[in-house]
This record gives sequence, C-alpha cells and structure tokens, in this order.
Amino acid sequence: MTRLDALLGGLARERSTGALRLGRNGTIFLHDGRVTYMECAQTPGVERLLTARGRMTEAALRGLQADGGCARLLEEGALTPGELQFAVLGAVLDAAFFLLPISGTRPKFRPGERHWLGGQWFFDVAGLVRECARRRAHLADIWPSAEVDTLPVRPVPWLPGHGVTLTRVQWEVIVGADQKATPLELSKQLGRSGYAVLLAVRRLAAAGLLTPPDPSHTTSPTPNRTAAADKRPRHAEPADADDAAEPDEVADGGEAPGAGLPKRARHPYERPPHDPGAVAQPLGPPVTGDPTDLALLMRLKKALEELA
Repeated sequence: MTRLDALLGGLARERSTGALRLGRNGTIFLHDGRVTYMECAQTPGVERLLTARGRMTEAALRGLQADGGCARLLEEGALTPGELQFAVLGAVLDAAFFLLPISGTRPKFRPGERHWLGGQWFFDVAGLVRECARRRAHLADIWPSAEVDTLPVRPVPWLPGHGVTLTRVQWEVIVGADQKATPLELSKQLGRSGYAVLLAVRRLAAAGLLTPPDPSHTTSPTPNRTAAADKRPRHAEPADADDAAEPDEVADGGEAPGAGLPKRARHPYERPPHDPGAVAQPLGPPVTGDPTDLALLMRLKKALEELA
C-alpha cells in the first residue's frame, strides 16, 4: 500500500489540481501540486472553528460558501486575513496529524475539485510530516500513554492537593467533560483544535486530574499512533516496574531493611520519576509554506500551544 505522503509527493510532481478523497476519513485539496486545505472527519474544520468561537454564524458562513467564497468573506470584513489564515493553519495541521498516518484506504483523486476557501495558502507535504512528528513527540513527553487520547475524559471527583492552576483550554475540557465524550469529540463541541485538546488532556493526566481508565474499556491502537507516540520516554518505568528488584534488596536472598513493608501502589496516571540522564526529544522544524509568513504563523501557533 502506497504511503499517503508518497502519493501526495507524486501528485506534487505532476502539478495536479483536485481533491484526494480518503473515504470517510477526509479529503486533501491540492492546487498545481501543492496542498491548499485538508478536511478530517475526526477534527473540527475551519468552519467549525469560526462558528463555535462566535466569529461567524452558521447561516452567514453557508451563504459565503454558496456565493463568493473566501474572497467575499474577506471583502465583507467579518475576519481579517490574518485571523482566517490562522484558522486555516490550525485546521490543516489538525487534519494532517490524523490523515497522514492513515493506511489501508484506497484514495480517489478527483481532478479540478476545489475547497470553497480556494487556493489562498499552500502547505509543504514534507513540512507537514515533520510537524506531525514533532507534535507526537511533544505529546509523548507530556504524558507517555496515548490511551487518554481515545478514552472518555473523566475528571477526578476531588483534587489531589489543595489547589490547581488550569489553562483556559484545560478549564473548558473539565467543564465540557460529560464522562462520555473523548478528547476529539470534545474538540468539536468546544470549537477547539483537536491537538490543543489532546495537549490539555495529557497535561491533566500528568497532573493527576483524570480518573484511571476503566479496566472494562479496552482500546486498540488508532491509525495515527506511530512508534514515536507509543514509545515511552527513557525515564519512564516499565509496566512491571513494581515486580522488579528493589535497589535495597540483598543479592544473596537475605531480607533487606523494610522488605516486609507493603509497596506504595503507583497511581495509573502518576508520572514516573524524572531521570536527569534522559535524552530530550528534539523538536522538528516548523511547517513551511507560501506565502512566507506561514512559517511565522507556525512559530506563533507553537508558542501559543505551549501556553494553552
């Protein structure tokens, strides 16, 4: 099966214009061989990001889609070009994060088909791949287990301490959690990017603010989980760390001091001890595209995600 990034590379060499449909997973739009937009069934698109945050009404957006598209949207002044560009960047990066690793589908290319936003911005496929790898490494560094990405978000009924400090996105996730919605379902409800919500959920897990997963919930790895996301950081303990030999155990079989005392059970969402010798994961270069200010927007978005 041809990898999706390789397929996009072939379309780029042929300078193709049209839509690459990935079944029910989503669609990738190209103009003259360059990616202009991506839609993913799992993440909110630019339309949802604009309407859910109160930037536009759904009726007004439908009218623009039917008549005038992106040009009319900017002419009417409902959004500045920078605001729209930032929303498109977030939607495309979100979609790429989940679409590019997909395998087992039979993409169908429809020549000439365009997204209603048109070819206003272009994204480099190699840059998108690098940015997705950086994001997966960053998620794994915050919290090494990807199971929280697909399970319902269930906040703890009480605080693990006297107080906590939450970011705006974390607060929205806590308030919006209904014990049933997964992080990506919450992202659509909140009108937040899927990646921003995944970041918030992993940070909540690292802070001990999520309840342990229900043993009855067994999830299989999702297509977007690559080796970079599944690999635990070097400072993480193995799954059977509690069964491993303790440092104070005597090698000849004698009892060490305190050997009869029960071991403290580690919380399923407790971060393992930090290992100062662990090698930090390098961050990949930002996505590039043209116009050239897309690179600047990418750096800005990355900085904002660190604060969210």
